[in-house]
Order: sequence, then C-alpha cells, then structure tokens
Amino acid sequence: MSTSAIVMMAIAMLVLWGGLALAIRNIARTPREEPTEVHRDL
Repeated sequence: MSTSAIVMMAIAMLVLWGGLALAIRNIARTPREEPTEVHRDL
C-alpha cells in the first residue's frame, strides 16, 4: 500500500471509531426517563 492510502485509511478509521465513541458517550451521559404509565393496546 502506498503512503497516501495508509493515511486515508487511518483518517477514515479515526472518523468512524471516533463517531462511534461519541455516540456511545452521548447515550451514556443522557439521563433516561422512565414512563410513569405504560399503555399497551393489544
């Protein structure tokens, strides 16, 4: 592989894994609100 291909691959991996890490962090930091009443129509 050429140097430019390796650099582009590294950038793409950082963007993908960084986005995944930010999404997981965002989900973990957001408080979950449980509903007080659950209505289920069957």
